[in-house]
Amino acid sequence: MERAQAADTTDVDHQALPEELARREALKAKLDEACARLEAEAREQAKTARPEYERKKAAFDAKRGRRGRPPKEPDDEPPPDRQINLTDPDSKLMRRSDAHEYRQAYNAQAVVCAEGSQLILENGVVATTADAPSFAATILGMEERIGLPRTVLADTGFASGKAVETLQASGVDPLVAIGRPVNRRPYDFRPEPPPREPRRITEPWRLEMKARLQQNPAKALYTNSGPP
Repeated sequence: MERAQAADTTDVDHQALPEELARREALKAKLDEACARLEAEAREQAKTARPEYERKKAAFDAKRGRRGRPPKEPDDEPPPDRQINLTDPDSKLMRRSDAHEYRQAYNAQAVVCAEGSQLILENGVVATTADAPSFAATILGMEERIGLPRTVLADTGFASGKAVETLQASGVDPLVAIGRPVNRRPYDFRPEPPPREPRRITEPWRLEMKARLQQNPAKALYTNSGPP
């Protein structure tokens, strides 16, 4: 009775797990949650990639002789080397380019008025290194707040046929740069790489966009305003 009374008068929870075990239990719970998230992401990615796989497989099966490698079926299981951050699982391990280090980060997006004010009209944060996948969604996110723009200017990092098609279907005219030579920076003292042949453009939407940007009024609009 004396021990029970003494326990009642203290703040110690004698039924709680020891501190070391509690840390293990918390870490195990985080690991289980991380594994579940990776598995869900892999299933979603496989579901998204399946229509394209089915299209390529049908084209491969229709070829006579079936030369070459068949398309690879999307895997709904995460690969063994897939990583996730336990503290901030929504972030991704990424880097700006091959010349930069890896960081646990996000990719911030912004839509800026190109008519002189430079006012930020829309913003967003994604967890992909590429800008193109979020291009259409970022622009269409303006509809409920300030309305959709008539024309959108974007640099080559946003070049996506699917995004262009989606925006055009919503009444937005996207002007997207289709590649350009990259000038060496004056402070880049690395050996100059051997010249490479320009990338061959074959996709119809890219050819059409390139032709538009070489003629007015699209050329003047893009040149004078510049991409956001």
